[in-house]
Amino acid sequence: MDRQVEVVAGGHALSRVAGAVILVAHRERGRLTPESRAVTAVRALGDLVADATELSPDGPGRWIARQATRWLMKDAERISPGEPIDFGILSAADTGGLAIFLHGSVTAVLAGTVVEYYRGSDAAFTVDRVAAPPARAAALFIDESRQELFGHHQRQPELPERGIGSLIEGLAPAAGAVVWFEGEPVVSRTPVRPVRQRPADPPPPTAAFDAKRDPEPEPLPVDPDLIPTRTSNRIPASLAAAAPADPVTEDIAVDLHQAPTEMGGSSETSGTNPAPKPDPDLQRRLEATAKATALTAKVLGFKCARAHPSDPRAAFCTVCGMPVDQTQQVSEVIRPPLGMLVLDDGMTFMLAADAVVGRDPELSEPARAGLLPLRIDDSSGGMSRAHAEIRLLNWDVTIVDRGSTNGTRVRPPGYRDWVRLQPNQPFTLIPGAEIMLGNRVLRLEPVAPPPFG
Repeated sequence: MDRQVEVVAGGHALSRVAGAVILVAHRERGRLTPESRAVTAVRALGDLVADATELSPDGPGRWIARQATRWLMKDAERISPGEPIDFGILSAADTGGLAIFLHGSVTAVLAGTVVEYYRGSDAAFTVDRVAAPPARAAALFIDESRQELFGHHQRQPELPERGIGSLIEGLAPAAGAVVWFEGEPVVSRTPVRPVRQRPADPPPPTAAFDAKRDPEPEPLPVDPDLIPTRTSNRIPASLAAAAPADPVTEDIAVDLHQAPTEMGGSSETSGTNPAPKPDPDLQRRLEATAKATALTAKVLGFKCARAHPSDPRAAFCTVCGMPVDQTQQVSEVIRPPLGMLVLDDGMTFMLAADAVVGRDPELSEPARAGLLPLRIDDSSGGMSRAHAEIRLLNWDVTIVDRGSTNGTRVRPPGYRDWVRLQPNQPFTLIPGAEIMLGNRVLRLEPVAPPPFG
């Protein structure tokens, strides 16, 4: 992005690499130093952005989102053990738009004819969006008070008056950054890194229904020090003899409720979704549940030659696609995600833990019991507050209608007609199945690569 990037003074870590803007929250005591976790994180994310730009110089946004998600699952814990890293990235998208990636207590502001807000704190894991370039400016701000975020008096960050400063490349302390789109682009002085000879990875899966699948991504090693926090029911002995199923996961595990868009306004209820904010205690419980269940559900399964956990009914590894030795004994493994729900507007939800779906599920009984709330806007009035539950049973994805007023409908792949589910009766979903809640449709997609070779 050859645009003026203006630094908003503050004590967090801001970096600009290959045109992209990276902002990382400094949550440690004292001022920012070269040894601070935020500086270490922003440098690591900068390397990630540079690599993605080499692969897609005209619009690395999708690559950045994929690699940043992988970094969160594999490397972030080493930099900040036990403490989440709040950060945001603005970069160019291959569609010509602006790619937004947020994690944690950080807010993106898009100022055009209206003002739009994207908040990392509104998502169960990350915000990954592509928006049209705003007429005036786009900005990133660190949310200073986490307690304030979860209350009912969240303040909207405001753009400062345009100044003369411009961050071309490098690192600076900041509270935020503003990318000015009005006016002519600035002349870029971004140094060009030499292109390294390396095999090109496949493009990341998009939020739309994309028939292309990733061949073989980088394998995700299982952390031997990871302590499981819950154990699901054991698989029946007859399971190993069942017919092979399609692999349904990939090398990254994310929880994917994308953040809603709110329009600028002075009142608390301004925006496209005026549902009440969750209380602080509930929010902390939801965050603890997401962290505890994301990668620690233990089930019986096989391991491929690369030691990835795999569905014992599948002939190929559900992580890397390698063939699996079907003669081995089943053992307890840490279950990877079982697929991805893709909403009709492109929002995604990675199936790593049980969830409750509805137009306002945050305060529902299932959410209080530990299920992750997946909130979906629905203007038809046909969706209940807590409409249905997504339950992961061993290696299967099931959906249960909670006795909703208008019911839950499922259309298996290859079928023309919708099937209305019986209330409180689980229905097993397979990749390609569609779910209708109110006037919204979700689709279960596999996120694993095709079989090896």
